[in-house]
Amino acid sequence: MKRRQTHSTQEILELLKAENQAMNHEMIQSKLDSQVNRATIYRVLNRFCEDGIVHKIVGDDGKQYFAFCLNCTQKTHNHNHFHFRCTQCGKVECLEKEASISLPEGYVLENFNGLISGTCNDCT
Repeated sequence: MKRRQTHSTQEILELLKAENQAMNHEMIQSKLDSQVNRATIYRVLNRFCEDGIVHKIVGDDGKQYFAFCLNCTQKTHNHNHFHFRCTQCGKVECLEKEASISLPEGYVLENFNGLISGTCNDCT
């Protein structure tokens, strides 16, 4: 199904592409200077997840963060890597190295969401 490209959708997409970190709803709303309402941000981010444009990271702080998908195509959409949340500055970023998970026989890995928290290299 083809999605309609609204002004809000474009603004959120451009913001996520420009940032070098995953962002939560509050961060996005703050950067957009409240030009887009909270419900629209939720709706757009969930649609982006469904369409494979962003991936969702559930932080150890209970918040959902969204990162623009790099190097993904319709055929290969894999986000089985760790994410890092800095406890000092709050930055959440994707760690580029692919994670390798060994499961018991008979189990099939479909998705992996791993988060490491600590202090980033900017804050140390």
